[in-house]
Amino acid sequence: MPADPYEVLGVKKDASADDIQKAYRALAKKLHPDLNPGNKKSEEEFKDVSAAYALLSDPEKRARFDRGEIDASGQERPQQRYYRDFADSGGSRNYSSDAGFADFADEDLFADLFGRRGRGNLRMRGADAHYQLEVDFLDAINGAKRQITLPEGEALEVGIPPGTREAQVLRLRGKGRPGIGGGPPGDALIEIAVRPHPQFTREGDDIHVELSIPLDQAVLGGRVSVPTPTGPVTMTVPKWSNSGTVLRLKGKGAPRRGGAHGDEYVTLKVMLPEKPDPELEKLIAQWRHAQAGARQSTGS
Repeated sequence: MPADPYEVLGVKKDASADDIQKAYRALAKKLHPDLNPGNKKSEEEFKDVSAAYALLSDPEKRARFDRGEIDASGQERPQQRYYRDFADSGGSRNYSSDAGFADFADEDLFADLFGRRGRGNLRMRGADAHYQLEVDFLDAINGAKRQITLPEGEALEVGIPPGTREAQVLRLRGKGRPGIGGGPPGDALIEIAVRPHPQFTREGDDIHVELSIPLDQAVLGGRVSVPTPTGPVTMTVPKWSNSGTVLRLKGKGAPRRGGAHGDEYVTLKVMLPEKPDPELEKLIAQWRHAQAGARQSTGS
């Protein structure tokens, strides 16, 4: 059983959505496998953190977890209610159970479904089975194959199409519950939960990323390496690029149907050297003095 998601993220049960997101981002930046290659412990902790965030960032799922309707993995908790309990309660004719049927208010309807007095054979399609599968951001963008373990222990391979979105439902035909009386099986419906990425964010089919550049590159321009979902590419930074300047890499976003792609938007962030640089300070001081002199000479 997964740990309590609030404890995993280190937040209180009354934490706001912003607090939950901040806690996740801080942990993701610390534990993400890309930043800890080969560290199995960090990888497992990142999976736990991602699962906790996927549950608590969804208002409906969070509310259901708080009410005890689902567990920390997002699975339904058994209702533990049986027909005997219904009969003893003296309630109405509606009842529910874990046997796969619910709210049959009319005994005649129940009899018709299963054959009255042995007449007729029931042939029904099996019920659809619903599951949730968490995938990494880059797997959702680039496509991948993942396995999901069914409650009875069977492993089911799921193909993640390139460009898969958050909450998208994948249908695996014939992989649901068995049919009744020789009827066809239902389908498996897999809802995808995409783990956030420490660098990339997605808006529609476009990818957004921040890129830090040194002061000299911001002033003089130059070629820089930029991360994209399919690997780093080289991009030209124009001269005199301020922090907040947005550059576009055409076709480097999420795949679309038909073979097209969205774009990647790179927001520049100008960074000073990590350590003080006396030569740079001297140069800036001279530049400031020259600017002040120029303003005085023009009377401004």
